[in-house]
Amino acid sequence: MSSLCDPISSAGGTSLWRHQDFRRYLTGQAASVAGSSISAMALPVLAVLELDASPAQVAWITFMGQLPPALLALHAGALADRRSKRKQMITGDLVSAVVLASVPAAAALDRLSLAQLMVVAAVQGAAGVLHDAAAISLLPSLVDRSLIQRSNSRIGALFAVAATAGSNLGATLTALLGPARALLGDVGSYLVSAWCTARIQTRETTRARAGSHRLHAEIGEGLRYVRRDHRLRTLTLVNATTSAALALLNTLWALYLLKSLSMSPTAFGVVLGLGALGAAAGALAAPALARRYGAGPMMLVALALTPLTQIPLLLASPARAWQIGIGAALFLQLACAAAAGTTQRSIRQVVTADDMQARMQAVSTWLTSGARPVAALVAGGLGTRIGVRPTLAVGTCLLLVPLVVLYRSPLRGLRQMPGAQPVPSPPGDPLVQPPVPSPSPSPGAAPAGDGQRNPAAAGGGTA
Repeated sequence: MSSLCDPISSAGGTSLWRHQDFRRYLTGQAASVAGSSISAMALPVLAVLELDASPAQVAWITFMGQLPPALLALHAGALADRRSKRKQMITGDLVSAVVLASVPAAAALDRLSLAQLMVVAAVQGAAGVLHDAAAISLLPSLVDRSLIQRSNSRIGALFAVAATAGSNLGATLTALLGPARALLGDVGSYLVSAWCTARIQTRETTRARAGSHRLHAEIGEGLRYVRRDHRLRTLTLVNATTSAALALLNTLWALYLLKSLSMSPTAFGVVLGLGALGAAAGALAAPALARRYGAGPMMLVALALTPLTQIPLLLASPARAWQIGIGAALFLQLACAAAAGTTQRSIRQVVTADDMQARMQAVSTWLTSGARPVAALVAGGLGTRIGVRPTLAVGTCLLLVPLVVLYRSPLRGLRQMPGAQPVPSPPGDPLVQPPVPSPSPSPGAAPAGDGQRNPAAAGGGTA
């Protein structure tokens, strides 16, 4: 954690970490990530052990939580470009806090049911889509475009640490208070996130819209914007294919480790912890790797290494040495995913116009979120028909698809981060990028300083 606080100088010599609005943004989002990890630990325990849910019922709860991103991401992105992003983030946080608080309240009254958990999962998922669409696209309004990669690097690293801390805290609260009351930790995280967001003072740039009847037209504008820009199109396609492959693998990964390889819960937790450390390390190393080797080659290598990290998993047998090998492979896999993921997101944010940020992000979220449930169903069908290990081999082969997509694109040759049009900073805060109304540039045109350099895509399936 100490490395996160090191001064990071901009051209003006100002520390990014001392930027108040960025710090408030980062604190709120990290609290939300930690809280979501608490729920990820407590809700399955609550459904399975307290309410005796069947596998089909557990799958339905998961499905209800995954459905809103696939259905609402495009609408949430259009709304975020139309209205205040901070207000949309706060609304999503407060709705999530209220609906999640209904679970421990119903449990205290002995009225909790699986039907309520499904409703909570759906409403919380919808509120999360509203929040995330605005949160991801808010960052370019807080910091200068030249600092976006550094900002995403610190965000990715802190989120990895926050997710691990949240999982451990969730396990502790579940053991001490029970799974229902443990969810109050997540309720508190939503309130912290809303409070931090409300304290952000940087002005946003919003465009006046004619009315709600134009929402679908704005969604179509966002889809066309991504489709016409070869950089955004390639990055989005790589994200979607990577997300589908990883979703197929993740559906059976825990089952394979715990049952087929007889890994103990303690060893499983250690392996997950190593993965979180790898994600933090990769996110922090991303800016330096991109500067030294070039953003495109670095991401191409990351995508090439990702399928190779699955080899220990496919060859493993129930032995301590294989458990160590799987942990090391997961560390490398998530380090590659985080390094490439933070870089590709930074590239997309840099080359996208201010008034298209949320819709651009929403297109990626929509495709990646829509791919995950389909991949999970495919994994279940293949796992039943051909077995778990062969299905994991199929998922590993699918990880070659995003590598081929990137390799066949000119984006693989990007040597530097794309340039952005310089924006004068207000006196006293060279990190803050002031809102400058400007028309959207042509999606097919490269921004200043781009030239032959092209953004490459990330692993990890991040939106």
